[in-house]
Parts: sequence; structure tokens; C-alpha cells
Amino acid sequence: MQTLDHSLYLNLREGADVLEADGKGDKVLRLADGSMLKLFRRKRLLTSALWAPYAQRFADNCQALRERAIECPRVRQVYRIPSVERDAVHYDPLPGQTLRQLLAAPGHEGLRGQLGTFIARLHEAGVYFRSAHLGNVVLTPQNTLGLIDIADLRTYRKPLRKSLRLRNFKHMLRYRQDRAWLLQDNQFLEHYLAHQRVCNERELSLALNA
Repeated sequence: MQTLDHSLYLNLREGADVLEADGKGDKVLRLADGSMLKLFRRKRLLTSALWAPYAQRFADNCQALRERAIECPRVRQVYRIPSVERDAVHYDPLPGQTLRQLLAAPGHEGLRGQLGTFIARLHEAGVYFRSAHLGNVVLTPQNTLGLIDIADLRTYRKPLRKSLRLRNFKHMLRYRQDRAWLLQDNQFLEHYLAHQRVCNERELSLALNA
């Protein structure tokens, strides 16, 4: 993690578009060259972010995903910015559109099945994405799927155990719009089942309809 003084921070963010902010300040900036700067604030005095900053977790998770051949943003640098009391990760975004942006778009009839296969691949690769939802999965111009907003992600050396898989499915169904799309037909479930051997159809059906 590199310390960035205030003047260099101001130079970096000159001409940036603020994509996300809250009452405490900027959260996501699109810089003038099209790259992204995601800023993280420690919300409590005593927190795991003291020894495992979220910006570094984001970068480490990108590396872990790339080692598993899973598409994700490409990190340029991780910063600590004392003048604004933030840590930040500077990265090139993953090109494409999120699945949530594509819900009503024509020409993507097989996308639910593709997502089922992709989630099975993640689980078999030991990836537990706690923030799994359709706004965090991107369809790239090459018609492949990848992940964004990955600070809240864990990787394991072995395929995920059944309990984590079922919990991950429940995370994916938290949003009403996502749930309606995923459960519109059996493609998502069938493609997931076809690419893994840990969960059976009854267990997944119960998790999806809970």
C-alpha cells in the first residue's frame, strides 16, 4: 500500500466524475483516463480494516480471481490517503454491462443458464462471493461473465462446502427484481446442477424458494 499525499491525490482526481458518494464524502470516482478510484472509510474505531484494509482486500481478491482465470477489474495501485482519512484502490474497470442492466434487454435468452454455469464454476474454484447479486456480475464484450465490487469476497483452496453454497444462493435472492429473473424458468438451477456435484436439486430448490 502506497501513501498518497494530498497534492498528488488532487492531481489524480482532477477532472474525475463522482459515481457514488454519501454524507461522508466520495466513494467511487471515474478518473479522467477512464480508470476508477474506489475509496474506503473506516466506519468504526476498532475494526478489522485496521489490519486488513478493504482497499487491499479488493486488490488481493482481484489477484485470487485472476489466478483462477475469473475475470475481474485490473488493479493499478492501492493507496492510503491520510489527508482525507481514506484508503483507495485504483483500477481499470471490467468492461461490459451488469446482468441487472441487461434484465430487459433482448437477445440474452440464455443468460440465466450461463449464470448458473458461472456460479457453479465459482463454487468449484472455492470462491464465496457474499455480495453476489446481478449488479455485481458483468457480461463482457467477449460474452463471458466476470465479477466487480469484490472487496467482500473470500477464497478457499478447495471447492465450497454445501452450507456456503446454499448461503450464497440466499444472498443472490435478496433483491426482488433479481429473484424474479432468476426463478423465471429452470435454466439457472439446471445449469448450476450440471456443473457441480455437491448439492442436489431438492436442496437448491429449497434454498431458492425459501
